Amino acid sequence: MAFIIWLLMSIAFVILGIYACVSKKEVAFGFWANANTFPVNDVKAYNRAVGKLWIVFGIVFAVLGLPLLKGQNNPLIILSILGIMIEAIVVMVIYTTVIEKKYRKK
Repeated sequence: MAFIIWLLMSIAFVILGIYACVSKKEVAFGFWANANTFPVNDVKAYNRAVGKLWIVFGIVFAVLGLPLLKGQNNPLIILSILGIMIEAIVVMVIYTTVIEKKYRKK
């Protein structure tokens, strides 16, 4: 049951990525903070990059949930927890150092 919930969350991230890819206006990466986007020089390419980032995040999120298939008391769950923490940090770094730097209007 826990893996199904985990998988549903990863599907939500993939759907968010698909929405970002097809959106016509700038999609804020930091949606959880109700943040506005910075001025973007190429909206279509920016949305596509953000969408790819969310899709990859969702796929890796699903893979990191695989230890849940052995049960909730499995000691390998620590890999899922640490993996998600590392994945979230890596996604933030990629967004800030690559995507934001490349698409910010100067």
